[in-house]
Amino acid sequence: MRLLAIVEYDGTEFEGFQIQARKRTVQAELERALRRVTGETIRVIGAGRTDTGVHALGQGVHFDTAWSHAPEVLQRALNAVLPTDIAIRALMPVPANFSARYDAQSRTYRYTILNQPIRSPLAARYALFVPEPLDVAAMDAAARQLIGTHDFGAFGTPPRGTNTVREIYRAHVTRADAYVHIEIEANAFLYRMVRRIVGTLLMVGKGTLSVAQFAEVLARQRRAGPAVSPHGLCLIAVKYGVMNENV
Repeated sequence: MRLLAIVEYDGTEFEGFQIQARKRTVQAELERALRRVTGETIRVIGAGRTDTGVHALGQGVHFDTAWSHAPEVLQRALNAVLPTDIAIRALMPVPANFSARYDAQSRTYRYTILNQPIRSPLAARYALFVPEPLDVAAMDAAARQLIGTHDFGAFGTPPRGTNTVREIYRAHVTRADAYVHIEIEANAFLYRMVRRIVGTLLMVGKGTLSVAQFAEVLARQRRAGPAVSPHGLCLIAVKYGVMNENV
């Protein structure tokens, strides 16, 4: 039986999603929990390989198992043995040829910025602290130029091969009290693409780069800003055709 799990995790204490020798990773913890509950050695495949320190609310993961009970029983058992910084939010059967990675229709990332004069210790794990005032309207106008199919090589490198063309479906910047949220939904992302987009949008927000100049960065006529810290980044959702809603 092949199952799709929707996984939430706090990435602070992980060296990313993908398994690495002698390092704590999300994949390794999931496989350890599956072995403990089912007695099987199971390899899990994720929709994306989030980097060190990146969080997830809706990471998609598939795996095969001979588990003979209902998926909800396995979900409860896994959540009982997983460490407190990982949880299985949903678990459901999928076709035998389903792939959490290749069948993903889109992925949505959100970057959170705490924009106020005084830092917040309670927000420090999940938001980048920026004390300077930010022009969110300008940042949003710049971000919307990303929508569509473009060569995003200015903002990242491909995880494999040389193709840097991606399609962005949504990109917007909003403010909620002291928090600024940058949300981007795309068919796929380049390595560090979101973090460099955010770094460049911050230049727009601080007034050191205009909206028009941001378009020049996208066109690779101007250098992008630096990649921001990973701790403000969260994989919010992965959309699949086998589901009736974003998760």
